[in-house]
Parts: sequence; structure tokens; C-alpha cells
Amino acid sequence: MNDPTQFGHVEHVTVHFDDLDALGILHNARYAVLLERALTPYWADRGHGFQGRSGSPDVFHAVREFNIRYRAPITTTGPVAVHFWLEHFGTSSAEYAFRFRSVDGDTVYAEGTRAIVRLDPATLRPAPWSDAARAVAETLLRPAVVPV
Repeated sequence: MNDPTQFGHVEHVTVHFDDLDALGILHNARYAVLLERALTPYWADRGHGFQGRSGSPDVFHAVREFNIRYRAPITTTGPVAVHFWLEHFGTSSAEYAFRFRSVDGDTVYAEGTRAIVRLDPATLRPAPWSDAARAVAETLLRPAVVPV
């Protein structure tokens, strides 16, 4: 069987006590926040961090769509592995796919997609990604599947 983490990136993020709901389960809204906390250091370590107006213009984007399927509840605090990759990187848009997994990889807690659009800060209209962002995106693109 192919290892699904052979492409994309895995970032460990921490689930804190205040991320859990009254039932002791990671609150559904926290998945989007934890995904953001996994994506941010990946891009920042590659020169695309947020430093106000002086940061990379490629971090100025809006989420167009967020889809998630919950498969098993996260019921503890501590690290969780977020595996993410790009399914598509267009002129001004991108689509991530992601999986929340146990650190040992045995349990998939949730999986889904997140589509974003890069915006021009002055007009709030779609704007093309920079060449520098394209170079980083190449490292996250899932390899094409060749039909047999």
C-alpha cells in the first residue's frame, strides 16, 4: 500500500483544553483554526509570512470554501498530525486537501478540502500568485495519478 504522506507536508499542531467542547471532543469549528495553524508555519518558513502590510502579498487571500468530513472524534489534548497538500494551484486560486490524523498515523479524525483565492489588497479582486508562491506550491502539489 502507498504511504499517503509521501506527498504534501505533515505538521503537528497542539489541541488545547479550551479547544474541546462540553463533551470533551474537539469542537468542530476548531478544525479550521488548527488547519490554519498547520499551513501558516509551512508558508512562513518559506518566505511567505504575515508581517502586516510588509509581508508577502501571497498571504492576502480569502477562503472560498471549506469542506470537512469527521471520521473519529479527537478527545484528548496534545499533538495531532495535519497532513495537507495542494490538489490545484491556479492563476489566483488554490485548493488544499487535508487529513487530521493521530501522530502515529493509525487514526484519521477528519479530512476535507479548503479552497482559497488570492486577493489584491487594494481592490479585493482576484490577483495572480507570485512566482515565489508558485515555487512553494510546487512542493505541495499531489503527484498526478497515472491511469493503469
